[in-house]
Amino acid sequence: MDGYSRLVAYLKVLLPLTALALMSTVFLLSRGVETDAVIPFAQKDLKDRTSGQQITAPFFSGTTIQGDEIMVTAQSARPGGTNGPATAIDLQAEIRMAEGGTIHVSSDIGELRPEKEIASFRGDVEILSSDGLRVTTQELNAALNGVKADSPGPVEARGPIGTLTAGAMEIDTKTENGPVHMVFNKGVKLLYDPQQSER
Repeated sequence: MDGYSRLVAYLKVLLPLTALALMSTVFLLSRGVETDAVIPFAQKDLKDRTSGQQITAPFFSGTTIQGDEIMVTAQSARPGGTNGPATAIDLQAEIRMAEGGTIHVSSDIGELRPEKEIASFRGDVEILSSDGLRVTTQELNAALNGVKADSPGPVEARGPIGTLTAGAMEIDTKTENGPVHMVFNKGVKLLYDPQQSER
C-alpha cells in the first residue's frame, strides 16, 4: 500500500471520530446553558403594559388661525375609558407664536381631551417663555386650538425683574389678533430685584 492509500485509510477512521467528538462536545456544553432566562422587565412594568392599552410617544400638532404653532407630546398615554380623558406621562407642549417668541410647558402627568381641544397639565408644571420668564404651578389647563391657558391655583414666577407670586394666572391675547400676554391675578406679590433685571 502506497502512502496516498494509507493516508486515505487513516482519514476514513479519523474524520468520523473527530465529528463524533465535536457532536459530544456540543451536547455537553448545551447542558450548562441556563434555560430559565430572566426577562429584563420588572413584574410591575409587565403588569402595567398588559393591564390596558398604551400609546408610546403620542404627538399632536396644529396651527391656529393667527398662525401660531402648537405641538404636544408625551412619553406615553393611556385611554381613559368610555368618556374619560386620556392620561399622559411626561406631558410637554411647545407654542411658537406667529409674531415671534415661544412658550414651553412641561409636567409630570396630564390629561388629553382632543375632542374638547384641551390639555391639562398636572404635578410640577413648568412654563418657560422665550423672554426669560419661568413659571411653576401644580395645574395648567391649555387649549389645543389657540394660545390660551389658565392656572386656577397658586403660581410662582421668576424672571428678569425678580420673583412674583400670585393666586392664579392666565395666558391669552387681549384682542383677537393681538400679542400673547401672561396675566397674574389674585393677590399678586412682586419682589423686585434690580440686579437680576440688569443681567
